[in-house]
Amino acid sequence: MLAKKTVKNQITLPKTVVARFTEVDYFDVSTDGECIILRPLQRSRAEEVRARLVELGIDEQDVTAAVSWARKKA
Repeated sequence: MLAKKTVKNQITLPKTVVARFTEVDYFDVSTDGECIILRPLQRSRAEEVRARLVELGIDEQDVTAAVSWARKKA
């Protein structure tokens, strides 16, 4: 498989590669000096946590109050 780098330093991944990572939007890019290594990043659960907080009726003020309460000196 070939991938060509554009003048804007972009590379399109071949369909066969993308097909194996259908749930992946971001890749960690690194190099070992000779090779470019792409590792799929796992989906963050942050959005799930935010949705659950909304479901429970917990807002930013509640979190701030809880942090303040936890930091109080006894």
